[in-house]
Amino acid sequence: MRYVVIMAGGSGTRLWPLSRKGTPKQLLKLISGQSLLQLAYERASRVVPPERIVVVTGEAYLDAVARELPALPAENLLGEPEGRDSLNACAWPAAVLLRRDPDAVIAQLTADHVIEPVDAFAGALDQAFTIAESSPDVLVTLGVVPTSAHTGYGYLQRGEPLADHPGACAVANFKEKPPLATAAMYVTSGDYWWNAGMFVWRASTFLEQLRLLEPTTYADIMTLADHPGRLAEIFPTLTKISVDYAILEPVAHGKASARVVAVPLGVDWRDVGGFASLGELLPSDSDDNASNALIQTLDATNNIVLDHSGSGQLIALLGVSDLVIVQTPDAILVATKDQAEKVKALVAKIAESAPDYA
Repeated sequence: MRYVVIMAGGSGTRLWPLSRKGTPKQLLKLISGQSLLQLAYERASRVVPPERIVVVTGEAYLDAVARELPALPAENLLGEPEGRDSLNACAWPAAVLLRRDPDAVIAQLTADHVIEPVDAFAGALDQAFTIAESSPDVLVTLGVVPTSAHTGYGYLQRGEPLADHPGACAVANFKEKPPLATAAMYVTSGDYWWNAGMFVWRASTFLEQLRLLEPTTYADIMTLADHPGRLAEIFPTLTKISVDYAILEPVAHGKASARVVAVPLGVDWRDVGGFASLGELLPSDSDDNASNALIQTLDATNNIVLDHSGSGQLIALLGVSDLVIVQTPDAILVATKDQAEKVKALVAKIAESAPDYA
């Protein structure tokens, strides 16, 4: 049977001061009055009913997520005692669902993307499910057909096409976030897609690769699935590593028993990981100032201005360019765009000196 697991555990520190420890980015009402988590849940609901949607989040966010998604069954909400990276956010629900349904096929999705049109996304998911259901030796990854030489995304290198599944292909390699010249080469070649970080696989197939590649984690995860009362004891000891590094890349290189294939996503896809990507979703004026705020500008260009303070204050920009300005009720961020990706490091300093604001 088909299931969807939504990973919603990140704190989103690169969107500080919008995103905080108590209000992570996936719970912020960033898009037309809806949170990114609500949008992800609506997309999942296009392909499976609520009783087959599972959300993995931080233990501290369980009540907030339950309020956001009242139709989600309580047993389908998994709370991590602490973040242990994406491998464990994939492995834990896979083990839980395998115990419920030995034939479970899982779409592992994220809660921090904006994807349009939703119907095209649902169609790609259906193809990915079909491939995983028909081939017990595959892990399917979703690759976004690139529209630009983006340096903030990882890439996957396309291999041989799949004869029985038009558009799908083997994955030859995974590439880290590249410099601009390399990204441009990838896009021009037509041989690379953006790595969306979303997957479809049989629970049994994924867990077998985990057993082969990370046997200690496999043993601990299966113990946890059988003894959920040991969550606080077992989960914090799990190896902290991404699913890409631990499973997808080794499998693509022939180091386990499965193979990795990709299904194309021909959609408008944005990973809302930082202010640059968030700014792309905001209305812009003729000088490329993107904003959700009441602003007035003079000789100001290419800025991002966000007001989540509720004050309705006018924000005036004079003679400045390439800035990120974010106002909340208790904190203001001013950064140059080229430094905005360092916000995570800034938050670490704030956590030490003024933890109430982190």
